[in-house]
Amino acid sequence: MARRPVLPHLMHSSLSEGLKWLGAGSRHMRRKGAHSMPLYEHVYLARQDASAQQVEALTAQYKGVIEQMGGKVTKTEYWGVKSLSYRIRKNRKAHMTLFNVDAPAMALAEIERQQRLNEDVLRYLTVRVDEHEEGPSAMMRKADRDRERDRDRDERRGFDRGDRDRGDRGDRGERRRDRDGRGREGAEEAPAAASEE
Repeated sequence: MARRPVLPHLMHSSLSEGLKWLGAGSRHMRRKGAHSMPLYEHVYLARQDASAQQVEALTAQYKGVIEQMGGKVTKTEYWGVKSLSYRIRKNRKAHMTLFNVDAPAMALAEIERQQRLNEDVLRYLTVRVDEHEEGPSAMMRKADRDRERDRDRDERRGFDRGDRDRGDRGDRGERRRDRDGRGREGAEEAPAAASEE
């Protein structure tokens, strides 16, 4: 006895087209592009009092785990110490690092498990993406834009940051004024003028 479909009128409906899009009715789901593994962007925040070397060691450790599980890290960006919008475990700032990852989901699950256990890691976020962004990320472009803006502003003002950074201000003794607004010479003459009256 041959079985007929229970809902034959749905065989050629728009619902069946939607189900095919979800993968129903096909044994092999085909991915767009040539990637065999999903792509992810992963950002983690480390405590502000951790040194840069400790953050680099964490980054190397997590990259090693991803590579051991058959994935690869295509790009790593250290964004530096940034201020947080709100305190996280009594920290007002954090070291921020971005990974672009091409790895199986189990590799990211293992990374997140290790980050939950590590007390130096405050937060992490993993987002699945269709493709990785080429070139520097938005955070790095913003840092470059800010640096460029500061340099242009200083050039317009004719200011050399090198002098300010060294704390070289020179002799400022002659610029001092007393309360009356007169210079040092005027301050010495003022008591003499008052005694003549």
